[in-house]
Amino acid sequence: MKTWEKRTMQIAAVGAMAMTLAGCATAKSNSSQGNNPGKTIKIGVNMELSGSAAGYGEQQKQGIQLAVKQINKQGGIKVGGTKKKIQLVIRDNKTSNTTAASVAAQLVNNDKVVAVVGPATTSAGTAAIPNMTKAAVPSVSPSATDPDYTLQKSGKVQKYIFRACYQNNFQGSTAANFVTKQLKAKRVAILTDNSSDYGTGLTKAFKKQYSGTVVSSQTFQEGDKDFNAVLTSLKHKKIDAIYAPGYYSEIGLIVKQARQAGIKVPIVGSDGMADAKLAQIAGKSNATNVYYTTPFSTKASATNKVASKFMSAYKAKYGSTAPTFSALAYDSVYMIKSAIEKEGSANSVKIADGLAKLKNFKGVTGTTTVDKQHNPEKTISIEQLTNGTVSKVYNVK
Repeated sequence: MKTWEKRTMQIAAVGAMAMTLAGCATAKSNSSQGNNPGKTIKIGVNMELSGSAAGYGEQQKQGIQLAVKQINKQGGIKVGGTKKKIQLVIRDNKTSNTTAASVAAQLVNNDKVVAVVGPATTSAGTAAIPNMTKAAVPSVSPSATDPDYTLQKSGKVQKYIFRACYQNNFQGSTAANFVTKQLKAKRVAILTDNSSDYGTGLTKAFKKQYSGTVVSSQTFQEGDKDFNAVLTSLKHKKIDAIYAPGYYSEIGLIVKQARQAGIKVPIVGSDGMADAKLAQIAGKSNATNVYYTTPFSTKASATNKVASKFMSAYKAKYGSTAPTFSALAYDSVYMIKSAIEKEGSANSVKIADGLAKLKNFKGVTGTTTVDKQHNPEKTISIEQLTNGTVSKVYNVK
């Protein structure tokens, strides 16, 4: 009896171990398999369509929809020997990190999308990463600029996370070089939006690269309206330029109040200023001698056939000039399309592989090659405003 019990227990133990191993193998297989397309290629949109970043999210949604409309009009995306049309699944993350994570889970688990465009902001995008990674579905953010966005804490790359824009450290260092070499500014004041990593990251990169003297370094918060006190203090200091990285809503007011205070030195900022609303807030005459880094310039794109066609199509559909964030989102969709066609598969894992190998992609915002850390290598532009309109463009490689 004891011998029989011992033998039975041995068999049971072996069976249990086999089931455990089989379960592990199944889990591993499922996690690496990702999502597959059906009759259509489902692409999710995890975007800030309400909340504080809704202005950027809406612009990106327009760029995404225009790209999808064009692709579908041409029959869709070529997958092997057939073409499949794109089906967009758009969800609002409400400029909330918690909601962005929830939206990511809904898109990959319920909607079964094979790729996602968005979120627009680094913080919302970062919150979505665990759910994207768990489902093995890639996302391309048009505008998440924090240097660490595509990296794990260990420094290893996030396999399923990509972006269409360059990082803050590139923007900040480019601005510092421009201020030094082009504007010949030896003494600068810095006004930083410290509400998020966006402004603080740009400032950190600027300070690291700038070889002149930082006379004053002060901060402000998203939503601030009155900058007169800090500008008055700067008026009595000898400065050659102001570096103010942030978004058009606050920088527009800074430009307006600086000019009203009699401060006429160049004001230099970042791509968060690349919107016509900046001049509306500042006043056209005040928006002079103003510069900002941007991945997309309407003037520079005149020599780019892809960009010219995009601008014409955008104007025809929306009745306005295409903003930077629409251009980046438009490119994000086409990056996914290119990855699918190169891999000959719309499986989500294969799409991630294709995005990681993307080279010399001809987009609206320039020719892009994705590096080992899933960042785009591309040319950066600096636009100069005179009376509220772009009067000159500087291209920096």
